[in-house]
Amino acid sequence: MFNNDRYVTSEMYRRVPYLIQLTLWNIIDSMSVKKDYLQVFEIKSIDKGVNITHRQEVPFYTKEYFLKIDWIGEEKIFVIDDNTHSTMLLAEDY
Repeated sequence: MFNNDRYVTSEMYRRVPYLIQLTLWNIIDSMSVKKDYLQVFEIKSIDKGVNITHRQEVPFYTKEYFLKIDWIGEEKIFVIDDNTHSTMLLAEDY
């Protein structure tokens, strides 16, 4: 799971910096627990960077990260894997 072709929706590409997108893919790749088909990220600007909350439901998993990057925004992002490809999209695009 998550070892296949990867895609990003056009709105995701437009609104979320590439460095954040790459960071989210790397977070998924580095998970030490079994990966659920749905990964959820909540990102929000905080003082001098971005807070990233990552979670999945089965098995339950949650972890927080801090990325030092100049970006102002708040987004909820889904990454969905269907065993042939993975797609990163904004929650509102789902």
